[in-house]
Amino acid sequence: MKNILVLGAGLVSRPGVNYLLEHKDLSVTVASRTVSKAEKLVKGYANGKAVAIDVENEQALTTLIKEHDIVISLLPWIHHVKVATLCLEHVKDMVTTSYVSEGMKKLDKSVREKGLLFLNEIGVDPGIDHMSAMKIIHTVESEGGKVLHFFSYCGGLPAPEHNNNPFGYKFSWSPRGVVLASRNSARFLEDGKIVEIEGKNLFVDPLVEEIEGLGKFEVYPNRDSVPYQEMYGLKDALTVKRGTYRNLGWCATLKKIVDLGLVDETPQSNLKDVTFKKMTADLVGCPAEGNVREATAKKLGIAPDSEIIGRLEWLGLFSDEPVPAFDNRLDILSQRLQEKLFFKEGEKDMLILRHRFIVENKDQTHDLITSTLIDYGIPFGDSSMARTVSLPLAIATHLIAEGRMPLKGVQTPVHAEIYEPVLRELEALNIKMVEKRIPLK
Repeated sequence: MKNILVLGAGLVSRPGVNYLLEHKDLSVTVASRTVSKAEKLVKGYANGKAVAIDVENEQALTTLIKEHDIVISLLPWIHHVKVATLCLEHVKDMVTTSYVSEGMKKLDKSVREKGLLFLNEIGVDPGIDHMSAMKIIHTVESEGGKVLHFFSYCGGLPAPEHNNNPFGYKFSWSPRGVVLASRNSARFLEDGKIVEIEGKNLFVDPLVEEIEGLGKFEVYPNRDSVPYQEMYGLKDALTVKRGTYRNLGWCATLKKIVDLGLVDETPQSNLKDVTFKKMTADLVGCPAEGNVREATAKKLGIAPDSEIIGRLEWLGLFSDEPVPAFDNRLDILSQRLQEKLFFKEGEKDMLILRHRFIVENKDQTHDLITSTLIDYGIPFGDSSMARTVSLPLAIATHLIAEGRMPLKGVQTPVHAEIYEPVLRELEALNIKMVEKRIPLK
């Protein structure tokens, strides 16, 4: 029996942990700072155990890692290298859903020398996006064709029937992380040229894309897409672009929230015992007893009756409610978003992942290939975000436990040895990319 250690029991962990516990050849320990969360995940399973862990306690963490064969880290990414270093020292395989950091990359040679696999980016984005893209890329190459243009967009949103707030969004993970992403710069390859977008312009002029049966969505670029040309082996590609889906209106609203100065972590001395109206008034240079709504509209260069101002009012930025007890505007905003943009009991989320390829075939004809995943959460059950993040992770972990994952070193799931069995099992769990191929004239 293989012993699996899962570090972290957060929002996305339950489906993956349950998948592993269903395999009676595995013993699964879930370790969390809040042990009650871990106990919920393993309840009813004889092969499950919950323990409390403070990851800052290196001795306790070392003891846990030594007792297990494979370590899954669902901790915040800043802890992964620490966990990886201990896994290396004590000769344990490791699995995460996070992007490969520079610190993780540096461990590759040592991981290979010890015959270990540290598999990263095995969630949904990153994860299913890599695997489904590589499946098509390798197929096109095997037919003698080449990919000329590649677009990959993904987004977690409310299901249409539960899209019932002015922002068209609800949080299935940390609001702070989502808001901070609004400051990221972006870079991609388009028609043979590198395009760079400063963080302050991330939400300017989003693309609008229609998805059959669902309607129109905004797309803004997702960080740095350029390395994916090499990662995916797209040597002939003129376009390599990754992006994020949001409902219409999100980008313009977030741009104005950034312009207003709300996405600011700087500690402020004037935020104690103030109202939202006073905080906003200070940002726009208006007395709190004045017309803060109109002053905000003027500051942002939009009409007072615009949808954006309506969204800010709905959020409560012009209200007399006290701000939460934080010393910076970013945390105040994040807390407010968490309070207002949440999934109520029984509501469903929706995940959309879509690739588009324009390929040149062996005979110089051209095709458009699309590969689309539309997945919904289960009412009163697991969210789509939780399923699509943690199930690929769990499937890969089970394959490693069975000795069916031959690769070594610090890896991502761009290899057929990983993506073929994982995609097969995901399809059996009703998480499936639907592919279409249309000849282009």
